[in-house]
Amino acid sequence: QVQLVESGGGLVQAGDSLRLSCAASERTFSRYTMGWFRQAPGKEREFVAAITWGTGITYYKDSVKGRFTISRDNAKNTVYLQMNSLKLEDTAVYYCAGDPKTMNLRIGAPDYWGQGTQVTVSS
Repeated sequence: QVQLVESGGGLVQAGDSLRLSCAASERTFSRYTMGWFRQAPGKEREFVAAITWGTGITYYKDSVKGRFTISRDNAKNTVYLQMNSLKLEDTAVYYCAGDPKTMNLRIGAPDYWGQGTQVTVSS
């Protein structure tokens, strides 16, 4: 079974940093576009960031540009989301996702989802 497992969430203060990790169970993901989504209570799930496998092209939600950085280590089958200067509005459950086609992540319909990790930002 293909599995994506997120870790690194927690409770932090505004302005602090967190790094989320997503470990993939199979080497297949080394050639998948990988990304992150988030969902706050009472709101729809939204795209946060993605990174392609070949060229390393990255995509970001406008509100996180300059603060969040997505990266990947294909040798470890792991994708990361470095989150700096966290704001109250960043509070959400963050989900890792993967798909062979970049466009499927961009439109919010990836083939594979992780279980999510909670990020809570307080004042």
